[in-house]
Amino acid sequence: MSRIGKYPVEVPGNVSIAVSGQTVTAKGKLGERSMTLMDEVEVKHAGNLITISPRGDSKRARMMWGTARSVINNMVRGVGEGFVRKLAITGVGYRAQVQGKDLVLQLGYSHEVRYPIPHGVTIVCPDQTHIEVSGIDKRLVGQTSSEIRAFRPPEPYKGKGVKYEDEFILRKEGKKK
Repeated sequence: MSRIGKYPVEVPGNVSIAVSGQTVTAKGKLGERSMTLMDEVEVKHAGNLITISPRGDSKRARMMWGTARSVINNMVRGVGEGFVRKLAITGVGYRAQVQGKDLVLQLGYSHEVRYPIPHGVTIVCPDQTHIEVSGIDKRLVGQTSSEIRAFRPPEPYKGKGVKYEDEFILRKEGKKK
């Protein structure tokens, strides 16, 4: 069983943390996030370290111990440096661009796909075949990237579609004569 909860969260110098009861607030150069933790865990802030410990020996307390540590670590990293997910588009005539508050994708359908950019996420298209999704909330950045990829997932024969930049598509051999 993983014991990720026993490792303290290091707070960098450009992030300030406030703990009041079960509420943890992180402020950094990219913004501010706060979260109310469950009653099964206890949070202590000393210097530049945050330690999390379970309040009992119940199974739920041990589960929430690691979960709370991961969520707090993601909050601290998010407000300090942010999260970025990069997508690549492959295919003839496939392209993307940002128009106002929408991401407009042309993915081989008879119509263009308009995706409204959610609040808290920034989408940039450095060129027509690359998309960068960034923000301070790791969950929201991943969810947005996943929804964009789902419009046209990569297919295994020609590799056409929207894929994560670090994703490897296992290619299949086509039909033989």
